[in-house]
Amino acid sequence: MHQGQQRDRTEQKVTVVTGGSRGIGAAVAVRLAAAGHDVALGYVRDAGAAERVADRVRSAGRAALTFRADVAVESEVHGLFDAAVARLGPVTGLVNNAGVTGPLGRFTETPTDVMRRVVDVNVLGTLLCARRAAREMSTRHGGSGGAIVNISSGAATLGSPGEYVHYAATKAAVDALTVGLSKELGPEGVRVNSVQPGMTLTDMHAAMGDPERPWRNPDRVPMRRPGEPEEIAGAVAWLLSDEASYTSGAVLRVAGGL
Repeated sequence: MHQGQQRDRTEQKVTVVTGGSRGIGAAVAVRLAAAGHDVALGYVRDAGAAERVADRVRSAGRAALTFRADVAVESEVHGLFDAAVARLGPVTGLVNNAGVTGPLGRFTETPTDVMRRVVDVNVLGTLLCARRAAREMSTRHGGSGGAIVNISSGAATLGSPGEYVHYAATKAAVDALTVGLSKELGPEGVRVNSVQPGMTLTDMHAAMGDPERPWRNPDRVPMRRPGEPEEIAGAVAWLLSDEASYTSGAVLRVAGGL
């Protein structure tokens, strides 16, 4: 039996993964299960997809639950964490993965409602989830410590002109949050890091109106290909592991050299 499986229930690794029904979130959940985590999967629309990911977690011998939660709604964030604690045990980790872009386009043609939704999910949602996770894990609040990994984007430094400048701005905010929280929560036993994926093969590109986008202009990526969700998941799993016990405040770029 894996060493982590020999711990009593209160010491299990219990990680909340938002946006866990597809893409990077789904890959993260499966990878964490292989590393001994029980997983609470937040999703916003596709319950069937979320359950299929949960089944993969269970097939790895770990516990899983699914919970519909729009991370931009505070009460739904609390519902997700309440369910995780009640059914899996004390939360020890959070992967802030839920994110939206809206359609591709120039900034001057981006509707206000699209901007607002992107900010609400990517910034406010990340803040709400991080705050609840900190309250669960911080020794100041009676927790036993833990780790948060925020999913940012290479867009945070590239700016994404002509595509989604507003999205890039929200991801830069996520990285600022990562640095600030790592300093605030470090003395309380909580590590905070972020991962900046580059062009990755997920259905987000279809959702923004260009399903072939990952394969267009491959020369812009030094490795000449898009990334796979599992390649991002590996970085996330490491940051949540004991091997990263002295890593906090890091912004880890996983973008094929871009």
